[in-house]
Amino acid sequence: MVRIALDPTPYHHDFSLFEFPEVAARLGYEHLQLTPHADFSPFFRYPKADDDLVATFKKAARDAGVGIPAILPVQRISWPDEPQRQAAVRNFRRIIQLAVELEIPVINTEFSGRPERSEDSEDAFYRSMEELLPLIEQEGLRLNIDPHPDDFVEDGLEAWRVLRGLNSKAIGFVYVASHTFHYGDRGTTLLPEVGDRLGAVYTADTFDHRRSHGLRYISNPPGNEARIHQHLRIGDGDVDWSELFDTLRAIGYLERDDALIVSNVFAEDETADEVSRFQLRRLRELIG
Repeated sequence: MVRIALDPTPYHHDFSLFEFPEVAARLGYEHLQLTPHADFSPFFRYPKADDDLVATFKKAARDAGVGIPAILPVQRISWPDEPQRQAAVRNFRRIIQLAVELEIPVINTEFSGRPERSEDSEDAFYRSMEELLPLIEQEGLRLNIDPHPDDFVEDGLEAWRVLRGLNSKAIGFVYVASHTFHYGDRGTTLLPEVGDRLGAVYTADTFDHRRSHGLRYISNPPGNEARIHQHLRIGDGDVDWSELFDTLRAIGYLERDDALIVSNVFAEDETADEVSRFQLRRLRELIG
């Protein structure tokens, strides 16, 4: 059965890390994806969790009856400057250790390089993977990566080529629906090519920034390199959800024992409970 997990980011300001499992359970979710948090693994910094915190969080999840199928850290593993890349590798080693201690089998992340230095960032990514991939494989973990807007690779197919080049079954792809149009709106052809290396699907809606001949959004000064996307609730944007789930069904993803779909709406914090419940109902309908 497909696991539907809540991304607790909208609850970071009102609840502690240890309350997230109970929040997820109260909303009807059986699973939670652990995302960057100041008390656990902050963005771009060394993880702050010790043994006591790990034990307390494991107990909180167990008491709530909520599984933690994946963790999402974000570190500069593709940064083109060496000091930042080395720090990211050190931080990521600790994240791997924490995943093992928490018995979390999947790490979902981003490349975290720079588009204006694409060649240098790709080289940095492969150097980081030379250090991290043996440890990931040794621990029996799965590392899935999303080509996030404003990264050194944004097109979905090109990102898959970068990942495929690692030649490891421990490496997979995160398909983020709200990044659809930055990927090139190519899900119907990309997902079949990724196949069983699709590791997770994130579900939030977004508008197609390319419409109106590129003038759907106007940011000043004209011609700047800002990337714009949203994380709206399903149905509030331009993502073709029927097409996406038909494609997931066609490639057999929805029948896999390890299939993971994450609700990650960030634009509705004021009504987070209502939206989270809606997301769960809608995803169950789409899964069928």
